[in-house]
Amino acid sequence: MNVDRITEKLNILADAAKYDVSCASSGSNRKNKDKGLGNASNGICHSYTEDGRCVSLLKILLTNHCIFDCAYCVSRKNNDIKRAAFTVQEVVDLTINFYRRNYIEGLFLSSGIFKDADYTMERLVRVAKKLRTEHNFNGYIHLKSIPGASDELMREAGLYADRLSVNLEMPTEAGLKLLAPDKNRQDMIDPMRFLKNEIIQNKEEKKLFKSTPLFAPAGQSTQVIVGATPESDHQVLQSANYFYKNFNLKRVYYSGYVPILADQRLPALHTAVPMVRENRLYQADWLMRFYGFHVNEIVNDSNPLLDLDIDPKLSWAIRNMHVFPVDINTADLQLILRVPGIGLQSAQKIVGARRFARLGWEQLKKIGVAINRARYFITCNSREFERRDLSGQNIKQFILASSQSKYLKNTQTQLNLF
Repeated sequence: MNVDRITEKLNILADAAKYDVSCASSGSNRKNKDKGLGNASNGICHSYTEDGRCVSLLKILLTNHCIFDCAYCVSRKNNDIKRAAFTVQEVVDLTINFYRRNYIEGLFLSSGIFKDADYTMERLVRVAKKLRTEHNFNGYIHLKSIPGASDELMREAGLYADRLSVNLEMPTEAGLKLLAPDKNRQDMIDPMRFLKNEIIQNKEEKKLFKSTPLFAPAGQSTQVIVGATPESDHQVLQSANYFYKNFNLKRVYYSGYVPILADQRLPALHTAVPMVRENRLYQADWLMRFYGFHVNEIVNDSNPLLDLDIDPKLSWAIRNMHVFPVDINTADLQLILRVPGIGLQSAQKIVGARRFARLGWEQLKKIGVAINRARYFITCNSREFERRDLSGQNIKQFILASSQSKYLKNTQTQLNLF
């Protein structure tokens, strides 16, 4: 093995892979058997798992060569960049060597398109198959599915990968046609539908036969690029909601467009998507999946853009002041979940704790409620921080002022340490 050449490839293809954000905690539970390598007990990501562990994975492209010329992609065929490609064995060797050195706990493997979808997908599958069958690797594997790949390859990929994902790339079909006219939206939807059906069938077979092999146990996800085309947040979240409901996706990832190429179809090079917009989309996505919000409650035709100053739950609350105040000791769980400053776990703890005693501010603090937000929207069994009748706009200004004051105080504290 030419170490210098492998290192050069790694630098090129790891850098190219950074634009794909769809690799977070997987929820896989692949157990280590027969003294194999790795154990993806809670999923692998370059983030934090549910139990608080920080985990990492080898995140690379198989190649940045590509037959397509998508305007938003750094690997587009007409972009003048340094090209590289790993062999199947090189990726396998890197994964095993990095794992043995405790650098990683899994692999996220994507790719540009070599010749066609099947040619590329077959090589991705071979990497996962070699790791599982030849090296008994039980760590997390996330494969990026290639749009247009055959059902046979998708089925084989699901037998070796924990998670599969097909990138939608643009939130709408019109956006895809504008920036990637060579691509077909249906080529992305077909494998997503196939995976959905295979995952459902596998779960049913698993109930009947325990020996049924795992099939993509961490499900499927997708990614959309935000800001390269003019879709509103309403359109972006409507698209995400559609795919959640119809394809049983585990996650939709939102990637703010990073200006990398000059193209008249794209925003100007100096107009990068604010990181806060990405953050607000994830918060809104969380509200849809776990808090019972419908997409049209968060954004709609009258309010198509998320408020960048405040989180979407607070934004909804100040637009719907007629719902409040909520009596924390009598309201049902779904209503408590809509109170700013009360998270999912805190809401569940409130419902459990109030069976034994009426709750006041002190108990709510201990449960983890953010009193500085929640105080404007709830009543409880004490009068401290008693709610004042304020307009939604006044509440917004109070909370923003409080947040700014806390930020300045923390900054001054950090400066005093030097």
